[in-house]
Amino acid sequence: MARLKLGILISGRGSNLQSLIDATANVDYPAEIALVISNVAGAQGLIRARTAGLPHATIEHRRNGGRAGFEAALQAALEAAGVELVCLAGFMRLLSEPFVTRWAGRMINVHPSLLPAFKGLKAHERVLEAGVKMTGCTVHFVVPEMDSGPIVAQAAVPVLAGDNADRLAARVLAAEHRLYPVAVRLLADGRARLVGGRVEIDEAGPSGLALLNPSDGAGLML
Repeated sequence: MARLKLGILISGRGSNLQSLIDATANVDYPAEIALVISNVAGAQGLIRARTAGLPHATIEHRRNGGRAGFEAALQAALEAAGVELVCLAGFMRLLSEPFVTRWAGRMINVHPSLLPAFKGLKAHERVLEAGVKMTGCTVHFVVPEMDSGPIVAQAAVPVLAGDNADRLAARVLAAEHRLYPVAVRLLADGRARLVGGRVEIDEAGPSGLALLNPSDGAGLML
C-alpha cells in the first residue's frame, strides 16, 4: 500500500517536524515526508530535514511578490512533490482563505491548547491567567478561521502548582510530539475521516481506542 505523502511547513526549530521524521522512519508507518518547506531561511528545522535526507526548500514570504506570490510558490512546490496532506508544524504565517480552501480536508495543524479553548497566540499565559486545571494540545484540520477546524485528536496535560508559561509549554510540547504522529497515522490509515464537518474515528484497530491521551504514553499507535 502506498504511503501518504506529507508536506511539512515550518518556521523555526522544527521539533514537531522531528517527531514526524522519527515516526515516518518506521517502514510500517503509513505516511512519508515528501517535502519540508520553511518560510524562514536558516531555520533549524531545515537542518533536521537535511540530516534526515529529506527534500527541503526555503520559500521566504518577504521575497516572493507579497502574499499571493508566496502562496503561489508554496502551492507549486507542494504540487511538484506530490503532497497529499500538509502538516503545519510551527509554521508562523496565516494562510489566505483561497489557499486554505484549496487544501480543505488535506491540511492539519497542531495547537498548544485543548481547542476550542485558548485559540491564537500566548495560549499558555492565558491558561495560567484563567486558572484552569487542565490544558493540552490539539491536532485539527485547518479552516479559514484560525484554530477552528474539525478536531482530529487531543492530549490532556495538567496545569501544576507553581507552573509558569515556560514550564507548562515544555510539557505541552512533549505531548504534541507524541500526538502529532498518532493523528497523522489515523488519517493515513483512513481510520479518521471528515464527516459533516466533524472527524469520525474508526475504533476498530490494534488498540481499540478512540481517545488519545499521549501525556502518559497510553494508547499510542506508533
